[in-house]
Amino acid sequence: MMTDMIPFREVTAMTSPASTQKEEQYALELRKVLEGLSYPYPEGGRIAVKVHWGERGNRSYLSPIYAREVAAFLKEKGWRPFLFDTTVLYSGGRRTGRASLETAARHGYTEEFVGCPLVIGDGMDGRDVVELPGERQFKTVEVTSLVNGVDGFFIFSHFKGHLASGFGGAVKNLSMGFASRAQKQRMHADVHPVLDPGKCTRCGVCVDVCPTGAAHFPEEDGYPAYDLDLCIGCAQCIGLCPEAALRIFWELDASVFQERLVETAAAVWRKIGSRSVLVNALIRITQDCDCWPGHNPVIAGDVGFLGGYHPVSLDRKSLKTVGEEPFLKLHGTRPWNRQFEFAREIGFIERPVGDEIP
Repeated sequence: MMTDMIPFREVTAMTSPASTQKEEQYALELRKVLEGLSYPYPEGGRIAVKVHWGERGNRSYLSPIYAREVAAFLKEKGWRPFLFDTTVLYSGGRRTGRASLETAARHGYTEEFVGCPLVIGDGMDGRDVVELPGERQFKTVEVTSLVNGVDGFFIFSHFKGHLASGFGGAVKNLSMGFASRAQKQRMHADVHPVLDPGKCTRCGVCVDVCPTGAAHFPEEDGYPAYDLDLCIGCAQCIGLCPEAALRIFWELDASVFQERLVETAAAVWRKIGSRSVLVNALIRITQDCDCWPGHNPVIAGDVGFLGGYHPVSLDRKSLKTVGEEPFLKLHGTRPWNRQFEFAREIGFIERPVGDEIP
């Protein structure tokens, strides 16, 4: 079941957060969607609001005005919200917790402005994670420990294009957005580490976190080495290297990537779905995701916000509402329909109407 969409008049471009008057109007429309949803949160509950405050240099991220509106609404209802995101695998402005919070502040996401705390879901060092059961692609899925620590979740996703998955919405926000750095790597590729000695400081983190002993120091004061016969491709060393000295292998069959994306989201949803509500923002719909630095062209007019209770259904409705044409034109080789097919195969589908919210 989903709420009705609140339509906007079409606009042709929104490439910077400077249109404050327009954004304030959009925030009022978001409020209407929030008021139309049902919430499974306990009285006074601590609510984690999943957002993406944009990569350093990105100009298409959602304005913090919308996160402020969500936080204000939740507080008015007596809940205790906080915003969160997780660290990323690649080098940039969100690789560590400290860097991510600095990037958030540059983009206007501060506690003072949004009215609630900001938290790094996997911890400042990326190690505050837990494992959940997998399905086909993974035996286990490693995600933020917040899945065990809060009373409810509000999944606030920016619907837009994506270079690898074709489009990104609620499913991607639950998968990449909740995943540890190691799990992010597992979704993208099967990995064996390759060291760049020019970046390596011989700190020993990769050796400390290796679960099999594949990473080791072969000689005193030497660089770490990696026994590929022992390596299981878990990507802990790559994900946690503080200097990004281990090379990442990104090549992967596109259909397998879609399946891994969905399987990670499904594992998260099975853990938190009964205490979660979702909203997709169908505004500032850009060619690629908010991890992309620099100019990110708008590919479709603003439509509005969609609220719902299941990520697959919400993304399907979002894609139908925006239309497939912009995504086909730019990312037509990406088999995004595999997301919906695989979700059905593993039972990651919406429950009968009336059973979404207890």
